[in-house]
Amino acid sequence: MKPKNKIVYQLMTEDIQEVAIQELDRELTEEEIQKLIDPIAEKISWYDAIADAINEQFGDTEDEQKPND
Repeated sequence: MKPKNKIVYQLMTEDIQEVAIQELDRELTEEEIQKLIDPIAEKISWYDAIADAINEQFGDTEDEQKPND
């Protein structure tokens, strides 16, 4: 069994900088990045992302539930 506390997804500073360059045409300072950490975390709906992925991969579709004619 795999560890229960394994990180399965994380954002890196590089990801934030890539978006900053696209949006602002510049990199952010360390202070600016620190100011973004909480707002980013508040905007990510972890439950919805996980539930959507589970349902896409393992959920039944109407076609699978219909009996074959």
